[in-house]
Formats: sequence, structure tokens, C-alpha cells
Amino acid sequence: MMLSVPSARASFVKLLPSTNLHFVARAPSNTHYFQTASFWNTQTSSTHAFSHSAPYPKRTHTCGELTPAHAGSRVTLTGWLLPERKVSKALSFFPIKDCSGTTQLVVHPQGHVGVQLASLSDVPVESTVLIEGQVRVRPKKDQRHSSTGEIEVHVDNFIVLNPASRDMPFYPSDSQTLVNEELRARHRHLDLRRTALSDNLRKRSQVSRIVRETLYSEGFLEVETPLLLKSSPEGAREFLVPSRISRSATEGSTSERPLFYSLPQSPQQPKQLLVCSGAVDKYFQIAKCFRDEDGRRDRQPEFTQIDLEMAYISWGSPGSKHTEKDSWRIGGHEVRAVIESLIGNIWQQIEGVRLPSSFKVMTYNEAMTRYGSDKPDTRFTLEIVDIAPLLTDRHQASLANHGETLEALIVRRSESQPFFRANEGCKPDNEPTVDRILITSDNLRTWLCSYGLASFGVAFSPEDHASVNKALRVSEGDTIWLSRRRAVPEGGSTALGRMRSQLSESAQSLGDYVPPASPHFLWVTEFPLFTRSDPDKDFLARGRWSSTHHPFTAPMWQDIDVMYAGRFDQVRGQHYDLVLNGVEIGGGSVRVHDATMQEYIFSQVLQLSESEKTTFDHLLHALKCGAAPHGGIALGFDRLMSILCKTQSIRDVIAFPKTGSGTDLLFKSPGAVTKDVLHQYGIQPTYR
Repeated sequence: MMLSVPSARASFVKLLPSTNLHFVARAPSNTHYFQTASFWNTQTSSTHAFSHSAPYPKRTHTCGELTPAHAGSRVTLTGWLLPERKVSKALSFFPIKDCSGTTQLVVHPQGHVGVQLASLSDVPVESTVLIEGQVRVRPKKDQRHSSTGEIEVHVDNFIVLNPASRDMPFYPSDSQTLVNEELRARHRHLDLRRTALSDNLRKRSQVSRIVRETLYSEGFLEVETPLLLKSSPEGAREFLVPSRISRSATEGSTSERPLFYSLPQSPQQPKQLLVCSGAVDKYFQIAKCFRDEDGRRDRQPEFTQIDLEMAYISWGSPGSKHTEKDSWRIGGHEVRAVIESLIGNIWQQIEGVRLPSSFKVMTYNEAMTRYGSDKPDTRFTLEIVDIAPLLTDRHQASLANHGETLEALIVRRSESQPFFRANEGCKPDNEPTVDRILITSDNLRTWLCSYGLASFGVAFSPEDHASVNKALRVSEGDTIWLSRRRAVPEGGSTALGRMRSQLSESAQSLGDYVPPASPHFLWVTEFPLFTRSDPDKDFLARGRWSSTHHPFTAPMWQDIDVMYAGRFDQVRGQHYDLVLNGVEIGGGSVRVHDATMQEYIFSQVLQLSESEKTTFDHLLHALKCGAAPHGGIALGFDRLMSILCKTQSIRDVIAFPKTGSGTDLLFKSPGAVTKDVLHQYGIQPTYR
């Protein structure tokens, strides 16, 4: 057996008399690759190891692709060495892992070659190694149900390409030790080595490919839009980017002021202008978007959308095949068809599930009254009931005078077993308008009185209770959650809708309720075009009306006269959200293509100032130049992937996410800059 060491490395060894030089053994062959495996300090437990920086054999296979068909083949694998399982002095098993999977290595640390292979036990876990050996089929009793569970590789040579430190912050291969989120975020490069996360990224790439292939086949053109734009009042807070190149003088002053770019909340204006131009009839982009908002499990300051826009979108054509079938009474049928085809392809290719050709449709009003949410989870059947019509005329009049209605969520002992334990443990602590009433023999004919409707000055008779009980099928042992709310639904949820979600989450945590595996897709349409009930937009609206979706959303054609009459609270928009299992995964709309109507919405409804309207001058001009009717949608790629990957947080499907507070512990961003740097941008720092 020939041993050789590159001369530079050999001369370096002479400077380290306290080290042992370990060579890697290899069965004789025509090619001589003999490299230094590592240098281990014999006096301490720490590693003074050197990465392999010389030629090495080419990898022949990945660790996830070997099958019994490769039996007898000689292979070269590369990957991370995982903890040894020593069976005896004569036999050890090592898993080797790469991003494609794991293969079991078999090492016989005895005999002429085996003596050298015994040093594999000294290599730190998570070191990058190259191994050579022969593929063999495992004994039948030892085979496992995994991609490489039927084979093993008997090692006759190895090279340590890059030894791992012995004091790593955590070991990705250790699934038994719970590592806190902050430590994982600080060492995200190490966390990504975990199989679950690498599988998520691989699946994300597959879905990205399906998206592109589907939209290409539908005639869409992929176009990149700018990331450096101008700040505009579209809804969410923006990230500003200072510019040192341009300055402008303040009106009436000779002094200069700094100018800023804004990172886009979405490519909304560029994509509309692109389609208005006529250069592109069908646009799409997998787009980076930015919003300076509070972190949540399903939100990130930097996120990705599957964004598309189409020209010549319908405006609620009464001849549409969907109109009578499923309550889709707005325009945008073309967008709907594309998205249902796209989602169908994703689920067919990724999940092996064939979805229905069209998804269920529900209006905003129906979603809010039946489920108490504008993104209802329809996988479970607990529904809210409006009981005001069941009351006497006197009670209905009293509620109407207050502009309210009375609704109930009933958890029946006979029908709601999965939610009964959760129902007993839930408390409406944060919902002051909600009362929980357990029906017993004592209050069966008085429970309405306990809610406080008597404060309206109208009492309930036993006959009134009997009539309501019969209509609601109330019996002893049932629990009734009661709440008054505004008669016209507003916002994204009601008090009982939030209680309904809380019951579901609690029942799942108790193990009493397991959601069905089949996905429940739902279109929600006919949202109010304008709102004053969105806390996320209050900082910009400052008491004014704001757009429920965005200011370019068109009203339903039936409500145009209502809008011009100033009854803004009654105007429905051609806005559509796609909901999956109670999570909004996309939203879009038919756009305003009439410049006069768009100007009216800016000035008379949203009451934008002249400076605010100026940010939309280019769009208004484009509409005046013969822009085609158009519309589009954006799907939240991160949310979609978190559902496909069955994870609760979108951070698990993003390679380098931010924390809940918007920071990046790996790259240590955002970071401070010096006064000198700020001065270049004309910015004067202030410290509090």
C-alpha cells in the first residue's frame, strides 16, 4: 500500500511534533488518492484539524438515491457523518447524510484495511466526509421503510473533507434535544441542515417550478418589476431606503432635504402599469415584497408572492357559467380559472390529491354571519346562528334601535363531542360581549334573561323561551355562547368567530379533534369596498375611510351609483380572497380602469391630500390612455408552503427568515450605522 502526503502539508506537520498524523486507508487501485484525514491533538480533547485541500474522488451518488439495484456497485458518497452505533469491536454502523437523504455505512475496524478505518470513530459528528465502498443489500430482518432502508455501504476508504468543531452550539442530527428558537435563528446555517427544513426548501423549489410551468402554459409572461419605488399610501407601513444621489429643495426654501426610495408592499402599481401599457397581456412574477409590520407566525417583513395580472378581465358577466352555480357574482372569472388550475396542479403533483375543478364560493356577509370570520375554517361544522329573527317583535325592535343583532354558537352535548372538553375549558376573557351559558333544568326557560336583554326594558316570557328553544333545538347539557354585534358585519372577525377558532384550537391541542386531511378551499367575495374597521390601516387613514383591499379595487357594477351617492358603507367590491383551511393564502380584485372613477375614490372617498394623490399621477395618466379592463391576484407563497409542509410557522419554509420582532440573528440585521454614513444621505440622527 502506497502512502503519500502533499509536500506543503508534510512540511507543516514537522511544525506540530505533538500531533499524530492519521492517514486514511484504501484498497489497492490504479488511482492513488491518499490524503491527510485530520490532525488530532493528542494532549487535549480539542480538535486541531485541517480541512482537506487537495484533489479527491468525484461523488458518484447522493446519499438518498441508492437502492438494491445498485448492489455490488462501488460508490463514492459525500455528506455529514452522524453518530456511530458500535455493535461490537468488529462492527460499527455510521449514517452519512446529505440534503437528499441518509445512507447507512458499515465499517469493519479489523484486518489490514480495517485498522485504518477504526479512526473513523474519532472523527467529530457532523464532519463532512467522503467515503468509498461497496453497496450491499441488507439482511431482510434489518431492512427499513425508507428511501435507502434496503441497502448499506461497506466502507473501505474515507477522507475527512472538513472536520466539525467538537463544541458546536447544537447538533442538527439530534432530534431528541429541544433547541430554543433564538439559538436556532442565530445559527440558521446549522439549523438548515435538519432534514425537515431541507425537505421544505426542496418542496418549495418544486412548487416554484410548477407555478412557472403552469403559468407559461396559460400564456403568461414573467416580468421583473422594480424594488426601489416611491412611498405611497396603499395600506401597510413601508420600508424606506435613503438615497444619497438625489436631493430636492423644499418648497419656499433653499435648503435641501433627503429623498427616499420605498421597498414595495407588492408590485401592485408596476404590474397594473405593465398591463395598461399593452406590452403584456398576462403578467406573472414570483415577487419579493416588504411590509414593516409586527411579526406573527404567518407574517414576515420580507415575504414572497406569486403575483399575476391579466388584461380584459370580466366585470360580473351575467352569462358566466359560475354565476348561478356558486354565488360568484363579481368579475374576475378568468383569474379564478387560472388560480384553480394552478392550485390543482400543485396539489396533484406535490400531494397526489386531485382537487375539484372549481372551489366553493361564499360572500363576505355569509362568511361573517355563519362563521364569524372573513377567512372561515370550514373543516368543522360549528356554525353561528343569528337568533334575532327568533325573538319577539319587541325584542327585534330593541336590537334594531341599537343597530345590533344577537347571535349564538351552540355546542351540543349530543352532536359536538370533539369540542365538548374544549368548550368546558374556554373562557371569553378577552371578549366582553360574549357570555357562556350552560343549559340546565333550572335555566332552560330563563337563559335569555341572564344575558342582559332585559336592559332594553323588554322581558322574556316562558313562552318566548320555549319558542326559541324549539327553533334552536336547545336541550339540557348544551352550551350556548351568546354575543351582540353590529347588525352589518365589519372587520375580519366577530367575537363569536374568535371563540369558534379558540374552540377548534383547544380541541386540537387536547387531541379530541383532528382536522380532515383533505384541503378545504374557499373563495370569499363581495367584501365591503371601504372600511373603518382595519386597525392595521389606522395609522394612514387617521379616521378617514380606507380601502378594504387597496385603492385600485373596482366596485361591483350594481353598486357604482351607490358609491357616487356617497353611501360608501354599502358599496361592495370586486375583491376575492382564496382561503385554505381557515388561512387566507391569496387575495386579488378587478381593478378600476376608469380614470374618473379612480380620481373620485382618491379624492371623495379616501380623501387623500394633494401630496398623497401625487404618488398616483402616473397610474391615473395610464388609465386615461386607453387602459384595458384588468385584474389580478397575489398568492402568499410562504403561507402556501407552510400548509404544504405542515408547519405552523412560515419561518420553517424560508431559508433565512426574520424573528418575530423582525430581526435576523444570523446576519445581525438591522444594524446601526455611523453618523458619517447618515450624513451622506442628509439624515441627522436623533437619540432618545
